[in-house]
Amino acid sequence: MLWTDYARFIFAFLFVVALMGGLYMGLKYLTAKGMMGNFKLTHTRRLKIVEILPIDSRHKAILIKRDDEKEHLVILGPTGETVVETNITPPQTLPKHEA
Repeated sequence: MLWTDYARFIFAFLFVVALMGGLYMGLKYLTAKGMMGNFKLTHTRRLKIVEILPIDSRHKAILIKRDDEKEHLVILGPTGETVVETNITPPQTLPKHEA
């Protein structure tokens, strides 16, 4: 191989990397200012995970809070989910753990 073949490879590689960088910058500009620029996230989140308790290696109990007032207890497993209790009113103060 001649040195011109190596030079041609290096220039082609740099050209492809520059094209990929230009595409990245263009897509970043379009999503930041073009398509998504007018969209603002004004709503607040309604769901929050309060606590996760592993039951065994495949099952978890999850306490989910909805609208900052009601809680729901859900058991998650490999075959699906089960709602155990709904509309739980959270306690006003959390109980202190005794040592």
